[in-house]
Amino acid sequence: MSILVTGGAGYIGSHCVAALLEQGFDVAVVDNLSTGHRGALKGGRLYVGDVGDKAFLKQVMAQEQVEAVIHFAAFSLVGESMTLPEKYFRNNVTAGLSLIEAMTEAKIPYLVFSSTAATYGEPEYVPIDEEHPQCPTNPYGESKRMVERMLSWADRAHGLKWVALRYFNVAGARADGSIGEDHRPESHLIPMILQAASGKRDALSLFGTDYPTSDGTCVRDYIHVEDLIDAHVLALDYLRQGNPSSAFNLGNGQGFSNREIIEAARRVTGAPIPVREEERRPGDPAVLVASSRKAKEILGWKPNYTDVGDIIASAWRWHTNCPDGYAE
Repeated sequence: MSILVTGGAGYIGSHCVAALLEQGFDVAVVDNLSTGHRGALKGGRLYVGDVGDKAFLKQVMAQEQVEAVIHFAAFSLVGESMTLPEKYFRNNVTAGLSLIEAMTEAKIPYLVFSSTAATYGEPEYVPIDEEHPQCPTNPYGESKRMVERMLSWADRAHGLKWVALRYFNVAGARADGSIGEDHRPESHLIPMILQAASGKRDALSLFGTDYPTSDGTCVRDYIHVEDLIDAHVLALDYLRQGNPSSAFNLGNGQGFSNREIIEAARRVTGAPIPVREEERRPGDPAVLVASSRKAKEILGWKPNYTDVGDIIASAWRWHTNCPDGYAE
């Protein structure tokens, strides 16, 4: 089966490409390399171009005889989306529409969509299940919600079957240390903590210490990237079996505060990890914890990494083995 992975040279996408290849799929990758890295790809055929270019997409789809798409290509920085919302709507929503149009015109029936817990906004209850109202508090979450709505209408109009996987916080690295997280500049908590541990960052900025949580810092649900990718493959199987379009949360179902993550990283690395307390960032909810019951019951998904220390340790191996990331 030929799978097109958009954003396949990025952090999550590259892990997906590696897993698909290991399972015998034929893989093509579309990435404009604005944030991805050639060095993250362990195989597949890379086409450098933009998901917003429908003619380019249709050419790739025809040449590769694509049978399904896994869509990761998007901007994903909450803080940036608050100051540059138009960038997020143009890239995530407009390019998402180009992909949907290209798929329906090429009669490609299945799409697995990388969505986010940010579509829920400030939670009314935790753990958050898929029936929770979607009221995003930032343009990033709003852009993903808009693509989910477009997919619903594309299913009604054209029969495009889709699964939206709403991620909570993704972290960690491939077990063999060959693929990891290399954003430039880095904006995700765990890799920033590890940069502080390795001396590449003077201190970690801790945004917000007055949230209504046990220690005043944000609480998040962390899922290992390889567990996340397992769910994508299961979602693809779910669609191929003729099941209806649906959305699934992906998380561990337990929350850790930012201070708890820092302490866990200190234990893993043995480094002091200096912290500089800052004001809250706009758009950050206090608590995001998933209910992944639906994914477990319907997809048969089960996370293997349930200890946050193990997740951090896998990321630390990557940062230790590749201190300069993908040195391209």
